[in-house]
Amino acid sequence: TRANLTGARLSGANLLGAKLTGARLSNANLSGVSLRGADLTEVDLTWVALMEADLTDADLSGADLSYATLPSAKL
Repeated sequence: TRANLTGARLSGANLLGAKLTGARLSNANLSGVSLRGADLTEVDLTWVALMEADLTDADLSGADLSYATLPSAKL
């Protein structure tokens, strides 16, 4: 999709199976988000808050998780 969601506040959102290929989500708040089965290929997740997020079965191929906060996230 290559969407620019830099700094987005999506805490608690249900993004089950979302297709976010190549999206920019740096500095976003994704705490408690369900990204189960999502396509996160080549996504920029730098400095993202992913506390308690569900990333079960998500495709993180080539995703940049530098400085991301992941406590209690399901991987």
